[in-house]
Amino acid sequence: MPSTMASTTTTDAPPEAASTTTTTTNALSARELSWAINSPSLLAEHASINTNIVRTRFPPEPNGYLHIGHAKSMNMNFSLAFDKLGVPHEQRRTIFRYDDTNPDAESPEYIDSLRRDVEWLGWVPERTTYSSDNFQTLYELAVKLIRSGLAYVCDMTKAEMEAQRDLAKRRSAARAVGKDPDIEAPIPSADVLPGRNRDTSVERNLKLFHEMKLGLHDEGSLTLRLKMDFESANPNMYDLVAYRIRYTPHPHAGKGWCIYPNYDFTHGICDSLERIDYSICTLEFETRREPYYWILWALDMYRPKVYEMSRLNLEYTVLSKRRLLKLVNAKYVRGWDDPRMPTISGLRRRGYTKEIINKFCNDVGATRAMNVVEMVKLFQVARTTLADSTRRAMAVLDPIRVVITNFADEAAKAGEGGMVFEVQNSPTDPSYGVHSVGLTEVIYIDSEDFGLEDDPAYFRLSPNQPVGLKYHGGNLICNDIVKDGTKVKQLTCHLDTSEGRPKPKAHITWVPSDGIPCEVRVYNHLFTEPEPSDRWEEELNPNSEVVHSNAIIDPSVLELVDTKDVNKWKCNQALQFERLGYFVVDTDTTFDSATKSGKLVFNRTVSLKEDKAVKQVSAAELKEKERRAEQQKKDAAARDILMTIEPADLFKLAPDYAGKFSQYDETGLPTHNADGTEVTKSMKKKLEKERVKHIKKFAKAKK
Repeated sequence: MPSTMASTTTTDAPPEAASTTTTTTNALSARELSWAINSPSLLAEHASINTNIVRTRFPPEPNGYLHIGHAKSMNMNFSLAFDKLGVPHEQRRTIFRYDDTNPDAESPEYIDSLRRDVEWLGWVPERTTYSSDNFQTLYELAVKLIRSGLAYVCDMTKAEMEAQRDLAKRRSAARAVGKDPDIEAPIPSADVLPGRNRDTSVERNLKLFHEMKLGLHDEGSLTLRLKMDFESANPNMYDLVAYRIRYTPHPHAGKGWCIYPNYDFTHGICDSLERIDYSICTLEFETRREPYYWILWALDMYRPKVYEMSRLNLEYTVLSKRRLLKLVNAKYVRGWDDPRMPTISGLRRRGYTKEIINKFCNDVGATRAMNVVEMVKLFQVARTTLADSTRRAMAVLDPIRVVITNFADEAAKAGEGGMVFEVQNSPTDPSYGVHSVGLTEVIYIDSEDFGLEDDPAYFRLSPNQPVGLKYHGGNLICNDIVKDGTKVKQLTCHLDTSEGRPKPKAHITWVPSDGIPCEVRVYNHLFTEPEPSDRWEEELNPNSEVVHSNAIIDPSVLELVDTKDVNKWKCNQALQFERLGYFVVDTDTTFDSATKSGKLVFNRTVSLKEDKAVKQVSAAELKEKERRAEQQKKDAAARDILMTIEPADLFKLAPDYAGKFSQYDETGLPTHNADGTEVTKSMKKKLEKERVKHIKKFAKAKK
C-alpha cells in the first residue's frame, strides 16, 4: 500500500490556501481547491504505481437496485470519460466498488443485483472492491486524525447538532451580505458553537473512540467528528461526522464492527487507496468537494481529480432512491423489477436490451448542463434498435370472435394449403427466416378494429364497411353482430375475394382459432406529470399498467415462449405484435409449450409509431385533453406571477406558499410554520432547493 499513513499536514497550514480555487484545462475540468493540489512526491508515487493507466471507478451504494441514472454513470466511467480524455483502450481501467458503509440500508439482495446489472450491461471492471474491506485502514486513519488534533469524539445530540449547524449557516449568511454575524446570529455559548467537545484533549478522544469501537456506548450517544471550519460558506465543512455507532451486522464485513464511517469520510479515502485518477459524480455532490479534498489534505494522501456531471433527469419518472423504495414498499408497483420502474431490472423486464440502454446513455452524453430528457428519446432508441432484430407475430389484445360463414367455399377455391400463409419473420432481414399462419373458420380480431357505427374517418371494420385481412388479401364483410350488453362478443362475416371488389381502406391483423391465450400488460407513463413534484404520489398514473387478460397470439410463436427459457437476469424473447408494438415475454410466465398449459404473459416494451389516420379519440380523451390545456393556461399564468416576485419574498408572496409560514430568517427562508411550530430540517432543505430554482428562473426572466 502507498505511504498513506505518513505524518499529516496540520492546521498550521494557512486557511486561505484551502479556500482559493484554481482552474483545470482538460476535458473533465471542474472547480478545484488548493487542497486538491498534490505535492510532487505524491504525484511521483502515483505515477510510479499507475504508470500509463488512467483509472475511474463506479461506486454505487448497495441500498437499492441500480436505475437508468446509474446506467449513465456506468457509461461515463467505463467508456465516455476515456473518450473525452482521449485515453487509448489498452490504458483504460475502471473499478466497480460497493460503497457499503451503511449496514442499516444494505442487503445481500442489493449487492447481488448490482453485480448482475453491471455484468448484464456488458461492463467489465478491472476488479470489484468493497469500501468495507478498508474498515481497518479507515479506522487507523481516523485515529491518525485524532492524534493530529483534527478529529474529536462528540456527545452532542442530533437536535444539538442541527441547532449548531443552523447557527453557523445564519452567521455565514450574515457575513455573505456584509453584516456582523455577532449581531445577526450571536453565539449563545461556546457549548453550542464551536461545541463543548471540539477542543477536548487528544487522550480523551482516543480513549472514547476506542471505547466506541469496543461497543461500550449506546447508539446515537457519541460520534467522531472532523475539526473543519464553522466559518466556511459551505455547510458541509461544519465538522462533518466521520463515524457513528451502529449495532447492525454488516452484510459483507459481518459482525466485526459496531462503528461505521460515513460516506464523505470513506469515499475520497477509498478513491485514493485504489489509485483512482478521475472521481466522477453528479452535480448535487459539487459542494462535497471541500470535505473530499480536506480529508485527503489532512491525511496527506493522493488527491484524484473530481468531476461532476449533471444527473440524468428523465420525464415521467423519479430516480430518488427514497421515492423508488416508497413505490415498492407502498405496493404502487409490483417490485423493484416492475416494468414501470426506471431500475435496470425493471427496464430489462420491460424488454429494454443492454444495447438500447447503452445507446440511449451514449446519446444523452455527459455534461454539466442540467436538463430533463424527454421519454420519447428512450422510446425512439428502443424502436430503432428492436425494428431490425425482433420477430413478427400477430396478436389481439381484446378479442372479438369472428365466424366466417363462407370459409369452406373460399378454402375450396384456394385449394390445398391456400389458407396457410408464409410470413417473413422480419420484413427487412431475410436471414430471420419465415413462419406460417393459417386462416381458420373462426378467427379473432381486436375490438379496436371493429366499430359499431359507420364513420368516414374510421378505416377499419364496421357494419357497412369491409376491411382487408392481412396476408389473406380478401375483404372481410360484417353480416351480423352478437352483443353481451354493450360489449360486442361475436361477429358473423363472410369473405369477398371476387374480382373488382372494393379496395379496403385498411388491412387488419387477426389470430386463428388455435391461437395461444395469453395475458398482455400494456405500460404507459408511471406519472401523469413530466416532472413529478413533491406531491408525486398524487401524480401517479392510474393507467400506467393496463392488463389484457384475454389476449391471444398466433401459434407460430409456440416454441419461443416456453417458461424454461425465461430468466429475470436476461432479456427474454421479444416479439413485434404487428400494428401494436414491441413486446417481451414476462418473468411471470409459466407456459409449457409441450403441453400448452400454464400462463403466458407479455409486457409491452414500446408502441409502434402511432397511425394517426386510423386513431379514434374518445370523448373521455377529448375531455382530458381540454382539461390539460386549461391547466397549462393556469400554470402559465401562475409562472408569470411568480416571475414578478423577488427571491427574498418567494415564501411570503408566492400563491403556493400563502398562509403556510409565520416567521422567516434574514434571507427570507421560513423558520416557522403558520401554527408556530419550527420548520423541520428536511423541509428547510426542500425550500432552499425551491428558492435556488426560483433565483435562476427569476434572473433568466429579467435578462
